Amino acid sequence: MVRELAISLYLLFFKIIFIVCKLFPQKNKTTLVSSFGDNILYTAKSLEKWNAGEVVILKTPSCREDFSSIQSKIIPFSLVNFSAYVKGIYHLATSRIVMVDNYFGFLAVTDFKENVECIQLWHAAGALKKFGLMDPSVEMRTIRAQERFKKVYSKFSYVTVGSEKMAAIFKESFGLSNTNILRTGMPRTDFFFNQDNIAACEASLLEQYPVLKKRKVIMYAPTYRDDELDKPKIALDIERLYRELGQEYVLFLRLHPAVSWDLANVYPNFVIDVTHHKNINPLLLVTDILITDYSSIPFEYSLLNRPIIFFTYDLEDYQRKRGVPDEYLESLPGPMVRDTKAIIKAIKKNDFQLEKVQAFAKQWNQYSNGHASDQLVQAMYSSHTAVAATVKPSAQTTR
Repeated sequence: MVRELAISLYLLFFKIIFIVCKLFPQKNKTTLVSSFGDNILYTAKSLEKWNAGEVVILKTPSCREDFSSIQSKIIPFSLVNFSAYVKGIYHLATSRIVMVDNYFGFLAVTDFKENVECIQLWHAAGALKKFGLMDPSVEMRTIRAQERFKKVYSKFSYVTVGSEKMAAIFKESFGLSNTNILRTGMPRTDFFFNQDNIAACEASLLEQYPVLKKRKVIMYAPTYRDDELDKPKIALDIERLYRELGQEYVLFLRLHPAVSWDLANVYPNFVIDVTHHKNINPLLLVTDILITDYSSIPFEYSLLNRPIIFFTYDLEDYQRKRGVPDEYLESLPGPMVRDTKAIIKAIKKNDFQLEKVQAFAKQWNQYSNGHASDQLVQAMYSSHTAVAATVKPSAQTTR
């Protein structure tokens, strides 16, 4: 009850400021609200390249990207900085196009001008866990909260997708129709097709972590659990991994951005905490084996055609709380294991079928061909709001 009251008061404040700001003239402007950063960054770069008008980025506190490589106006978007926050609302109210990369509750009360298009870039190329209207936990929320969710989803003029599989998920999760789907690919996947950027990122990481010249990399990147945001439990037996694989590998530990916790590292020559790196994609370039669970990381990592292990130690509990469709579990391009012993066994036996990874990448990155950012901008600033992407071969890099 207290939470809903606080949300209602916040949304009332936002609505009043938005209504006032909407009285100002609309401009040829794109305002992007960034929670994750990478999709926003690549889209903003393309907007600048195509000279598509003024570009403003509203950077929320959770956003790790500093946007130092672009010229767009960056505004901190948090109530803590009240004047900047009001400026952000002004830009939302006077823009021609608004783009977001996450669920933002304020969209429930933003009555955009009639010609405004709101594009959901999202932050994942695929989905193993259910979200939006399909999230099992939604049923536990109040009727008012459920109605608010629907109002937010109804504001999406378009959602960008990298595949037909993701299009089908968005239709269910956000209650959208085919006319709301923009088949332009995921902007941040452009990274995996730019060989100059790839070489530069690999060289930078090798300089930062010289041990990578001698040992291969296992990355453990679990998704968050709702009850472990302050102090997550690392289910991986790091000591055993160190004993059995420490001579050949190092372990990159990458926790979910929503998790706030500093690792007490007792294996500094083996465990490298990369949780605070602003962007995971460069880290994936130097990763030889990915261990994850229900995260969206495999959808993009599969573009590199490298081994993936799915550490689903709490599958039944996670299915009950968050929902993981059986059909997606059956299509995973790597072994599903329940303990560290099985992980070590799979690595030592090289028990991987890379042809499945390749098929997985093709299926989920159908429209992500290295030009997704440009295709999105062309779609939004042309007379037609649908671009048929030409699928190119998946990117593959070797170390």
